[in-house]
Amino acid sequence: MSRLLHTGQVIVDLVMSLDKLPASGGDVLAQSASFETGGGFNVMAAAQRNGLPVVYLGRHGKGRFGDLARAAMQAQGIEMALAASEGEDTGLCVALTEATTERTFISHMGAEGELSTEDLARTVPRTDDYVYVSGYSLLLEGKAQPLLDWLLGLPREIAVVFDPGPLVNAPGSSLMAVLLPRIDIWTSNGPEALAFTGTGAIADALLKLNDHLPAQTLLVVRDGPNGCWIGRNGQTEHVSGFKVKAVDSNGAGDAHAGVFIAGLANGLTPAAAARRANAAAALAVTRWGPATSPGTAEVDALLAGA
Repeated sequence: MSRLLHTGQVIVDLVMSLDKLPASGGDVLAQSASFETGGGFNVMAAAQRNGLPVVYLGRHGKGRFGDLARAAMQAQGIEMALAASEGEDTGLCVALTEATTERTFISHMGAEGELSTEDLARTVPRTDDYVYVSGYSLLLEGKAQPLLDWLLGLPREIAVVFDPGPLVNAPGSSLMAVLLPRIDIWTSNGPEALAFTGTGAIADALLKLNDHLPAQTLLVVRDGPNGCWIGRNGQTEHVSGFKVKAVDSNGAGDAHAGVFIAGLANGLTPAAAARRANAAAALAVTRWGPATSPGTAEVDALLAGA
């Protein structure tokens, strides 16, 4: 059975909702605040809830936040490949959601910011696994090179999924130049795809991504409430979204990515997997918090009523 092997970072989010961010040096009161496990956990929880077993390959620390992260992963049935790291806690992200549903993140890495060749060697990937790579990992000095070396050593049959994230390096950077030819599935939001390709429209970005990636790479670019675009071999298709009342967009893209991969692993076509992912993302934005992906039954219900 296929698995999702997640190589990114699980951190703890301090989630706050507020009307509007203050100006620099200002002060506002938040309507709510809570600690929630987030980061890579959001994608993993979405996949696990939709029938795809997950293994977390990253580190997690010892301390208050590490305890929260492990408890959340255990509650979802996510397997952890590594024991807790000594001497450092799991990192923290302050996640601020305004009334417009716009998000602002401020992150500090902890134990999850490092990973060694020995860490990665503890898990033996299977040929039908999906290996998930976050662009954030390429920014971490103690993780990027060992991760890249491990990825390039994987059998070609294993699918590598890449999520560039908002902090990804330019396509011409040395790490990206090595990684791009190994990517089998690209998943990002529209602004990330536009920034990466230097284009002004998603349709143009899909075509431009073909200049950086192998022709067979499956492209998925999210377009908010409009759904998403998928592409391969220069052919593109728009998959419509679902109309809902959004309250918090935090974690919606992660829900989309996790459910999309679960759909592919369960034998769906890219278009059918994208429709399920659009439904999951639509349900996710109706809830507060980062890991708000629905499970299989809720996705089925929304699709049945569409």
